Amino acid sequence: MRYLKEQIEEKIIIKKSEFIGILYPIETDEDINKAILDAKKRYPKATHYVTANIRGVNGEYASSNDDGEPSRTAGYPVLEVLMRNNLTDILCVVIRYFGGIKLGAGGLIRAYSSSASEVLKHATLYEKVMAKKYQITFPYNLIDTIKHLLENDCKILEEKYLENVTFTFIFLNNGIEILDDIIHQLISVTELEAETLHIDINKGSGND
Repeated sequence: MRYLKEQIEEKIIIKKSEFIGILYPIETDEDINKAILDAKKRYPKATHYVTANIRGVNGEYASSNDDGEPSRTAGYPVLEVLMRNNLTDILCVVIRYFGGIKLGAGGLIRAYSSSASEVLKHATLYEKVMAKKYQITFPYNLIDTIKHLLENDCKILEEKYLENVTFTFIFLNNGIEILDDIIHQLISVTELEAETLHIDINKGSGND
């Protein structure tokens, strides 16, 4: 599952109607209520405040609200965007200021889906990964060699530059296979305890 790192919003205009999509990281019902209240305070007197949220370790809790739009033309399309992107512990509020032109059922579905997709394109997401951390200490003349070994299959979590260089890192995918290459450089590897880490995902990685 993927998680939202921080609140973000984006605006689009479709046939003179303004759609403002806001993403909030949430965990509880109280978080959801506070976020919706925040959206209403920041954008008062909007025509609709459509919401969709997913919660739970495996995204097992999900709900949406059309807030007066025709049934399943607003909240559910937003929810589908969140589900397609394998997200959880997230709330999307799409605020609409009616521009005077009716969009019809199909137009509403496309508009609300587009608003959710647009804000998601700019969001910073992360994954929770249970991983063992490793630590190596080596002389400065091996920096380029070690960075080259680690660049594709590892994520460096910490770098310390003292008398020698110390890297703390985790392996990604099957990167643990490069341990032999590191040891071949006459460098000892210390295995640290496993812990849950938050690994950022690049912006714009969402699926429309």
